[in-house]
Amino acid sequence: MQEYYNYIKSLHLIFVITWFAGLFYIPRLFIYHIEAWQKPSPEKEILTKQLKLMTKRLWYIITWPSAVLCVLFAIWLLLLMPSWLQQPWMHIKLGFVVLLILYHLKNHQIFKQLQRDEVNYTSRYMRIWNEGATLILFAIVFLVILKSTFNWVFGVVGIIFLGVLLMLGIKLYKNIRNKNPNA
Repeated sequence: MQEYYNYIKSLHLIFVITWFAGLFYIPRLFIYHIEAWQKPSPEKEILTKQLKLMTKRLWYIITWPSAVLCVLFAIWLLLLMPSWLQQPWMHIKLGFVVLLILYHLKNHQIFKQLQRDEVNYTSRYMRIWNEGATLILFAIVFLVILKSTFNWVFGVVGIIFLGVLLMLGIKLYKNIRNKNPNA
């Protein structure tokens, strides 16, 4: 099986990328769906019908299959390289993977609510929520690339700094959008 290691790793990485693509885009569609809900008829009904279809296709054709295949190939890699489970960086990475799965499941809950026309969040909340996948991606990539050479203090400070930058970006976009609703 060892001769297939690079193929399995490549497939794992491909499905990581497609999973994150879905996780980056689905909250954006949620934002559009929430904002469409506030439009007058018939625009509201036309937009929400289209957005429901788009999110359904993204969620069930790309995001869920990618998540499942990503995890399956990850398990296969760990079976081939069980020594990784002894590495501290892998324990932390798996902790972030658990957070990613929880983030995915929460997105699934929001998806189901919107499919039932239950709007429980504001578009502002969803803009902030949308950055969750970004923070998790940064943490996982730095852990995997830097492994044990990673300085935890700089890593924590870096994630906090990234979070602050993302929040400032959201605030700046809100100000721009308040001045120009079509921005």
